[in-house]
Amino acid sequence: MKQQDRISSRLALAFVAALAGCASPANRAPVEDRRNAPAQRAPAMPTPVAASATPAAEAAPVKPLPGIENAGKPGYYTVKAGDTLIRIALDNGQPWRDVARWNGLDKPNLIEVGQVLRVVPPNFDPTVASTKPVTAAGRVESRPLDGKPAVPPAATPATSAAAAAAVPALPRESDEGLDWLWPANGPVAMGFDDAKSKGLAITGKAGDPVFAAADGRVVYAGAGLRGYGNLVIVKHNATYLTAYAHNQTLLVKEEQAVRRGQKIAEMGASDAERVQLHFEIRRLGKPIDPAKLLPAR
Repeated sequence: MKQQDRISSRLALAFVAALAGCASPANRAPVEDRRNAPAQRAPAMPTPVAASATPAAEAAPVKPLPGIENAGKPGYYTVKAGDTLIRIALDNGQPWRDVARWNGLDKPNLIEVGQVLRVVPPNFDPTVASTKPVTAAGRVESRPLDGKPAVPPAATPATSAAAAAAVPALPRESDEGLDWLWPANGPVAMGFDDAKSKGLAITGKAGDPVFAAADGRVVYAGAGLRGYGNLVIVKHNATYLTAYAHNQTLLVKEEQAVRRGQKIAEMGASDAERVQLHFEIRRLGKPIDPAKLLPAR
């Protein structure tokens, strides 16, 4: 009986120990205590961009090119790639300094493609002036080489002789009374070609004199025009200017007045394959054949 009581006592102790183990904090279920935990926030939503806001990548407005409002008008020129102010002035028969002044160019070397430049004086009407030169040029080209007046188509042989004796030779209206002189004494190696030479090539030796072909004013003296070398440009009146290219030495300066026959340069081969004078006569900026104005040799 005692032995049975001892077994019962041991079983009771084991049962109590088992109960105590189940209640131990080391074996409690992992329950999260949320009382002192910070409240969980919902993810932030991106702030909507107003529809009227300007995109960051939007470019600033493009500034219009100077003079663009005059594009296509008579008396104005739109700058193209490769242009220089000297070239534009020459092609329009104007001193480059005047073109710079008419357009308010503080830095004449800085012109932009697409920029529109005034190439006639502010008080000049190009629509009126452009008609007169064409008529005058036509008269010069139709003048006989011997200087006698042309016989009208309807004239008879009997009357043509009397008319020739009574009517003086046609005046050289296209040169506006300018007294032309050959600019160099050498032979002409290449004649006028409107598409290529745009003037005469007169050969000679390095250092030969180059003369002003008529009275005028030097509007350019330098080497800033590609293909012309050391160049002198003389303006004779509102219509005519002459160009003297490939010189070895320049003897005049811009704004200097020159007289017909005055030595203005020495012949050379600057920007050329041989010693020569490239000589142009330009009428309102357009090259014409100098041989039709220069006196017979």
